[in-house]
Amino acid sequence: MKYRIIVLVAFLLSLTLIICNTNNIVRWFNPENNKAKTTSFSESSSTKENTTETAIAYWQPKPVNLITNRTLKEQVNYGKELIAHTAKYLGPNGTVLQITNGQNCQNCHLQAGTLVFANNYGSVASSYPKFRARSGRLENIYKRVNDCLERSLNGKALDTTSKEMQAIVAYINHIGSNVPKGQHAAGSGLKDMAYLKRAADPIKGKAVYVTKCQSCHQANGEGVLQPDKVEYSFPPLWGKHSFNDGAGLYRISNFAKYIKYNMPLGVTHENPQLSDEEAWDVSAYVITQSRPHLEVPNDWPDIAKKPIDYPFGPYADAFSQKQHKYGPFNPIVSSTKK
Repeated sequence: MKYRIIVLVAFLLSLTLIICNTNNIVRWFNPENNKAKTTSFSESSSTKENTTETAIAYWQPKPVNLITNRTLKEQVNYGKELIAHTAKYLGPNGTVLQITNGQNCQNCHLQAGTLVFANNYGSVASSYPKFRARSGRLENIYKRVNDCLERSLNGKALDTTSKEMQAIVAYINHIGSNVPKGQHAAGSGLKDMAYLKRAADPIKGKAVYVTKCQSCHQANGEGVLQPDKVEYSFPPLWGKHSFNDGAGLYRISNFAKYIKYNMPLGVTHENPQLSDEEAWDVSAYVITQSRPHLEVPNDWPDIAKKPIDYPFGPYADAFSQKQHKYGPFNPIVSSTKK
């Protein structure tokens, strides 16, 4: 009898182990328990995996202090300085050249192009050279940098062999060197947001501007110039020292995404302060104001590839220039799909 009890206990223990192992096997192969993993790139490893769909490890720039070559390190640091304080070197009172409107590159590329979803440079080195529909040709990083100088800074192009251009490119290449060629860094560019079902309203946008933007950018959008008259503490949003109408931020969707997740200064993309409607409306108000004009007759040689919010015709559809500028955009999207 004692022997039978021992055998029964052993059998029950074995059965329990089999059930537990079976459950583990089922759990392992159950797709609900294997959440999609998001890959990002940082200075510590080539890939970092996350165990949930919502926990994304965003790109972080490769630190400059990891550079061991003294000459390269000095060049990269100078490039960072040029991005952060462009006006000091290239502005109206620049110490090197006087070729820009007095704004800094980091007015649009926050924290010297390293902040998540703030036009950072995370995917630049990995994606250039690349074909761009705006020019209709293959472009290198030098062309991309000069585009910013000529459009966002309403200035002139740098000689690609100059010390300043070489430093800027060295900086962009270094901080993005932890992203493999052809891959897109998590958190680079701008964070997507939905189109409004109506047109963006400049009148409503003015009310948003007065309450949430005017204290920094001033009533007439001229920004705040520092006492030394060299750089802006807060950049102008329109007027002769602002970005011209050939800049990427003159497209309302880009401007709305940028301010939604980065403005007022200090907010993060996880905790924005503006609602979607406020972001679209205040963007409409800002791009309605006067600013320098740039003649770009060769932009978008294939008009079918123009972005739906590009505010200058002709278009490959029958929608008006006004609707292409302010929306509503969903009818244009639907028409394009058809």
